[in-house]
Amino acid sequence: MIKKYSITLLLLLCAFSLLAQEQAGIREKANEYFTGYEFGKATLLYQQLVDKKSPRLEDMERLAYSSYQINDYELAVNWYARVVENPDSSPENLLMYAQALKQTMRYHEAKVALERYGSVTGNRNEIRQALKSCDLAIAWLESPKDMTLENVTSFNTPLSEFGAYVVKDKIYYTGETSSKSKRYSWTGNSFLQVFSASDSDSLGTPELFKPFNEDTKYHIGPVSSDASGDVFFVTQTYVGKKGDLNKIGKKKYRTNRLELIIYSKDAQGKWSSTPFPYNNIKEYSVGHATLSNDQQVLYFVSDMPGGLGGTDIWFCERTKEGSWGTPQNAGNQINTAQNELFPHISPEGVLYFSSNGFAGMGGLDIFQSEGSKANWTSPMNLQYPANSSGDDFAFVITQIKDQHRVGYLSSDRQNGQGGDDIYSFTYSKKPNILLLEGLTFQGQGENTILPEVMVSLKAEDQTLIAKKLSNDSGAFTFEIKPDMEYKLIGQKTTYYSDSLVFHTRNLKVSDTVRVTLHLEPLFEIGKKFVLQDIYYDFDQSNIRSDAAAILNEVMRIMRSNPTLKIELSSHTDSRGSDNYNMKLSHRRAQSAVDYLVSRGIARDRMQAKGYGESQLMNNCSNGMRCSGEAHQENRRTEIRVLAF
Repeated sequence: MIKKYSITLLLLLCAFSLLAQEQAGIREKANEYFTGYEFGKATLLYQQLVDKKSPRLEDMERLAYSSYQINDYELAVNWYARVVENPDSSPENLLMYAQALKQTMRYHEAKVALERYGSVTGNRNEIRQALKSCDLAIAWLESPKDMTLENVTSFNTPLSEFGAYVVKDKIYYTGETSSKSKRYSWTGNSFLQVFSASDSDSLGTPELFKPFNEDTKYHIGPVSSDASGDVFFVTQTYVGKKGDLNKIGKKKYRTNRLELIIYSKDAQGKWSSTPFPYNNIKEYSVGHATLSNDQQVLYFVSDMPGGLGGTDIWFCERTKEGSWGTPQNAGNQINTAQNELFPHISPEGVLYFSSNGFAGMGGLDIFQSEGSKANWTSPMNLQYPANSSGDDFAFVITQIKDQHRVGYLSSDRQNGQGGDDIYSFTYSKKPNILLLEGLTFQGQGENTILPEVMVSLKAEDQTLIAKKLSNDSGAFTFEIKPDMEYKLIGQKTTYYSDSLVFHTRNLKVSDTVRVTLHLEPLFEIGKKFVLQDIYYDFDQSNIRSDAAAILNEVMRIMRSNPTLKIELSSHTDSRGSDNYNMKLSHRRAQSAVDYLVSRGIARDRMQAKGYGESQLMNNCSNGMRCSGEAHQENRRTEIRVLAF
């Protein structure tokens, strides 16, 4: 995990051979990667071991844990769902399952897992704060703060970018490079370097900021600066002989910690670097620095002795000579036994920081507090959408304009570009608001109300806006904005989900949008569902990215209904011979099943069936002239309930 790179790395090697020993060899290598914290590599190998009728519990546990560590929370949820149903599974797996569910915003399900843990262990105290966090997150999702978030697509890539910092006319941030020669073993991704771009409305093209990237052996960044932009505080860590060399049995590992480097620019524009005087990479980490507005106090993060646990926020005061005084802990009002990271002092003098030690939505949450040095008010959670189920951090306010706060935050929340992403934000007064009123029903008619349906309101780009349960009367409401396109999804265990897309163009403030959702029951044997919008390219059987999104919903339904068994069938258009199309459709169905198996669904719960062109949806049969769109309608996938 990119934000957690102040950890211990184990560097290991092993070998395997012979087909008869393939499983044992793969497991040995996977376990070696796992114990060496190389979770990206471990995940790929464990996936090969669990695709069988009765996979080992330990293999599934380690695949679930590895998936969580590389931020593939959906995969972690799927495998923990199978792990916790194993009679030999330890209660601790329920805690990891609950945490993975929180990371995917399934707070109601997380509460169930936590309650189950409390029942099994009899330890209710241990889960008290986790249950409180779920309740708060549910409430915050129902009534989100008025904050506009936008993914900075000009910076973000499928890799990780985070820690945007603006000084004068430049924006600096930390990101993974595309280098194939340097990899971080924890995630299997590239190392970090510092980029810069023009801070204009359109943002400039980012480039590597060479003065801070001279040593590319490991992670460089995040950064901050003084008001002039002539002094920068750069966090860095790297492999090499500076870390402590230790042993556990026969295994060697080297501890690599963060250190703070101060870069200064002279009158000629030349940069020079000086280590922060309180670095001590043999004993603790120092990084994530930020200056007070008067430039006299430097706040930073460290796990040095004297803290409350994990990483704390510390500070040094500037002496009369201009040096930094002895580090002091910022106090137990903002520090916890867990981790506090990424402090930032806003133009108003408010401290923003991230922590996983207070009640929050999952992972790191962003908090604000007022005060200075070691005297602070009780931290306030920024709630949704500033915070999400993922890690939310590196919150900086760049300007306050017309009472609107503008800035950047970083997050690995769902539906980003990949890994950690940078988001711009604006806090503003609520614009003209419309009201969405809806009802949830069982089946296609409106005779049977279906209560307690989880209804998610999403933007056109799939960003979650709000989420709540329909009430006992099947009713739900959301505040929505004019001139927007939305997607609404209704989900409930033992039912096939329903969704609809609508827009609010040309509507007045006084207008109310009224909708209905109709969920079909899964417990009817023989029930058939067409998977809407899942198509295949002509003459191809691979899973397209848009098809994968639909299959992920099938994955969720299969996970939430563990007794459900289905036939997953595929259909072709009429082009090509009947025999060829029958074989092609079977390959397509098998591809869909294989995809679901790779995402944690047991293979014996699904049957792949190809129907070729025998069940066309329209009149585009042999010899008929049809448009490409009409043929595509026939290239579809369906599911049929076999058992429940």
